[in-house]
Amino acid sequence: MDEFRWLKGLGRREDAGIMLLCFHYAGGSVSMFRNWAHLLPPSIEPVAVQLPGRADRFMETPHTSMTTLVDELIEVLEPILDRPFACFGASMGARVSRALAHALRDRQLPLPRKLYVSSSTAPVLEEVVRGWNESDEELVAYMRELGGTPREVFDDDDLLSALLPILRADLTVLATHAYHPSPPLNVPVHAFAGRDDIEASPSLMAPWSEETVAGFHLDVLDTGHFLNEVGLQRVIDVISRDLG
Repeated sequence: MDEFRWLKGLGRREDAGIMLLCFHYAGGSVSMFRNWAHLLPPSIEPVAVQLPGRADRFMETPHTSMTTLVDELIEVLEPILDRPFACFGASMGARVSRALAHALRDRQLPLPRKLYVSSSTAPVLEEVVRGWNESDEELVAYMRELGGTPREVFDDDDLLSALLPILRADLTVLATHAYHPSPPLNVPVHAFAGRDDIEASPSLMAPWSEETVAGFHLDVLDTGHFLNEVGLQRVIDVISRDLG
């Protein structure tokens, strides 16, 4: 049953040659990937990872530690790692996918064929994580600054009060996960940076190159922190080309 809580199939594809694990941004859910099965070719099966505390897992306590998050996730993933897979992570999801890859290597388990990361400052820079230990008012101001949150969320006190603890917990996962230098992964990394992203600009994403010895590419997109339609299409095109 843990598999069904954590992993959300977006369209089962028995003949797919590779699984794409998709990790959402802080405060988000698997809904950001709801159209990916229609956008990707049949040879790729997208599977979205739903973290506790949101959507159908809203009764569960969200994680505040990267270590416990990844440990639980590996328990769920290990039985299905006999098939080829890659990872895509947006913002927080990029850091989760990196931590997962390192933990898999430490346990001598199969590694992803490729890491795709978007809207996330390179870990080696050890940038300060904003919002996690600030007041609700400051956290809301941070959300407005980043953009991407629908206006109706800010206009609905109940929606906003439900979202803030989840977002704060997710940001705590990032803020309390200290960077420890370790050998780069033997996994190619493709990074996507928004030209207008105030949180993870292209220059702040470029040092993701230090995470791999297997090849790195940085795509600069005409978007902000959250992918617009054109940016999303570029991500889909790259993944389809690489894995399809």
